[in-house]
Amino acid sequence: MLGEYRIVGRGAAEIAASVEHAVGSGELEPGQLLPPMRELAEELEVNPNTVAAAYRTLRERGVIETAGRRGSRVRSTPATTGREFIRVEVPAGVRDVSDGNPDPALLPDLGPVFAAAAGQGDREPVLYGGAPIEPELERLARAELAADGVPVGTVAVTSGSLDAMERVLAAHLRPGDTVAVEDPGWGSLLDLVPALGLRTVGVRVDDEGPLPDDVRRALAAGARALVVTDRAQNPTGAAVSAPRARALRAVLGEHPETLLIEDDHGHRIVDLPLHPLAGATRSWAFVRSAGKAWGPDLRLAVLTGDAVTLDRVRGRQRLGPGWVSRITQRAVARLWSGGAVDPRAVAAAYGRRRDALLGALAERGVTAYGRSGMNVWVPVPDETGAVARLLHAGWAVAPGARFRMSTPPGVRITVSVLPDEEVAPLADAVAGALAGGAGRAYV
Repeated sequence: MLGEYRIVGRGAAEIAASVEHAVGSGELEPGQLLPPMRELAEELEVNPNTVAAAYRTLRERGVIETAGRRGSRVRSTPATTGREFIRVEVPAGVRDVSDGNPDPALLPDLGPVFAAAAGQGDREPVLYGGAPIEPELERLARAELAADGVPVGTVAVTSGSLDAMERVLAAHLRPGDTVAVEDPGWGSLLDLVPALGLRTVGVRVDDEGPLPDDVRRALAAGARALVVTDRAQNPTGAAVSAPRARALRAVLGEHPETLLIEDDHGHRIVDLPLHPLAGATRSWAFVRSAGKAWGPDLRLAVLTGDAVTLDRVRGRQRLGPGWVSRITQRAVARLWSGGAVDPRAVAAAYGRRRDALLGALAERGVTAYGRSGMNVWVPVPDETGAVARLLHAGWAVAPGARFRMSTPPGVRITVSVLPDEEVAPLADAVAGALAGGAGRAYV
């Protein structure tokens, strides 16, 4: 059952640590079956309740999963081995179109805004007990959220969108609860949910966002939360359309107790309008991050939502980090209002590169998707083979396994730094890797 690895420990914490270490080191592989609790208790000469407590801890940490009489096994993507490790090592001379990063040339210069923000900090130091939010950043966020149809109540600032999502999920859910997530979807979120001891259920997506019937089935089956990417969905480029938003609101209206989380990381890098779902349920949160538009290292997102959710998030934040650096907030506010980057030009640049690749692939009979953002999703019949053949041809793409749960295989191509002269060679390589065949629909 466990091969050569032997679980050790006398207490629940030691037993759990033994299993978690083995998973992290690769000695226990995803999907590997663990011994029944009584059998392991006899082997370790401990009370079965001790093993039960260890297994419970491992489930809550997202390391293992239990399926009744079928026993406990290592999760297919345990929290100790994140999806970011499912990647291609890019050798010298190979063009990397796998990383999902924005184009550095389209990001603003940070030096001037941080110098100005630091100067303001020298004149007006932020001390313990000060306000957690920079007033100008809050004003700008409120104005743009309201203009986009998001009902704005309390506003919080977090260390990026994933930090916001973790805080919102932790504020409402308990280990064992189920979260409906997009499939394929953002790999970091697919790691985070089980790491919180929560379960995931996938809802398929098409170009217009999550499929309403899938969402309805997930919520009817007991999912307590739903996470939706409004625009520039990673990895497919989906964007929620107005008709899809109406359909999803109708489904959510049937389940008003659902915790709804919306991720609008595509803000200021896409030219498609926002069609928010915010307010469709009693508990909701809407997140906008600065990473794609102004730089990933800013680690800042703006969060709004219903009063109870924001009160819980801000209260817990006060007991931990306290606040996100006001110097960083001031810098982002200056970027937001100062015109350092024209969002229309950024969106147009990404759109041209994306559309050029989609068109070139279509000319070669290859089905691909990318309605918005900086990524293109290409369904493939054999993911491992396609990635290997593309690597041999000089192109590193992201394996779809980083983003999928039960949907068909695919690869993600980041177009953010793809110049015109590379479009045709890349399309040729993709077509060759698929042997000229069109992929399957990603839903």
